[in-house]
Amino acid sequence: MLDKVGEPGSSQATFHTLLGGTEVVRQLVEAFYDIMDADPRAAGVRAMHPADLTGSREKLFMFLTGWSGGPQLYIERYGHPFLRRRHLPFSIGESERDQWMYCMVSAMQRIGVEEAVMLKLAEALWGVADFMRNRPG
Repeated sequence: MLDKVGEPGSSQATFHTLLGGTEVVRQLVEAFYDIMDADPRAAGVRAMHPADLTGSREKLFMFLTGWSGGPQLYIERYGHPFLRRRHLPFSIGESERDQWMYCMVSAMQRIGVEEAVMLKLAEALWGVADFMRNRPG
């Protein structure tokens, strides 16, 4: 089934479909930020966020919905995400990337994403997270 994950706009299954749709993406984002907010292993990446995570939750939900192959909610509201540019004000190294990935993989486990989907999605998200690094180490 995962061999059929296609590029956005293709007729192949998307992560959005494999996850179970927009509501599951919402659950994933909520679990992600709950973990980030509570787990001391994510303290570095949590410190980059505002005290109130409401806006961060909504932006990540809109972005991941479109990135995963669902409706382009983020683009419709904010335009092109320009992820790297938007993250330049933050000092992001390997530690922050790894903390972000820890939260995301933990969130996938928490909401019960099928293991094969989780592994493929984690691989794809790792590439995005690694691209956000703007400092060595």
